[in-house]
Amino acid sequence: YERWAGVWERQALVRARPVAGDFDLGQQFMEIVETNVWQRPFTADDTREIRRMKARIERERIPPGEDPEYHLKLGRGSLSDVEWTVQLLQLQHKVRGTGTMAALDALRAAGAIAPEDATVLAEAYRFCERTRNRLYLVRGGPADALPTAPEQLTRLARSLGTTPAELREHYKRVTRRARRVVERLFYGRR
Repeated sequence: YERWAGVWERQALVRARPVAGDFDLGQQFMEIVETNVWQRPFTADDTREIRRMKARIERERIPPGEDPEYHLKLGRGSLSDVEWTVQLLQLQHKVRGTGTMAALDALRAAGAIAPEDATVLAEAYRFCERTRNRLYLVRGGPADALPTAPEQLTRLARSLGTTPAELREHYKRVTRRARRVVERLFYGRR
C-alpha cells in the first residue's frame, strides 16, 4: 500500500473492518489501514483523482437499457453519489466510519458536514437503498433502476405503499436535493 496503492484503493479501505478470521491478523491489517488511509496526508491531487473516477463512472457505468434518470445506484443524487461524497469527506477530514450512514453521522458529529446537508444525503440514501432492496424482492433478482414496464413499477410502488407516479416523484425530489449537495460538497461547485 505504501508504494503501489492507488487513490481508489485508499478510498476502498475507508470501509475496511475485520469481520471474521484470525483476530491478530485482523488487527495487523487494521494497522496497515491506519497507516495508509488515516495517517497519510490526503492531497488536492487525491481529491481530483477521486472526482475524475466518479465522473468517469457517471459517464460509463449505467448499463444499456437501464433508465439513468431513475437509477437507484448510479443515478444523480442516488446511492453512489452519497457514498462517494461521504468517503471523500471522510478522507479529507480523517473521520472514520465503516458504513455510509455511520460515516455520515460521524461526519456530522465532527462538524465536517452541515446537519442539513447530512439530512438531505441520508434521506436520499435511505430512500434509494430501501427502494432498491424492495425491487430485488419484487422482481426476484437484482435490479438497480426503477422499472420502466408499467406492471413492474406498479408492483414495486404498491409494495412500498405508494403509487407509481408518487414513487417516481419522490425519487426525483430526494435525488435532486441530494445531487445539489453532492455538486457542492463532492465536486466543489457552488
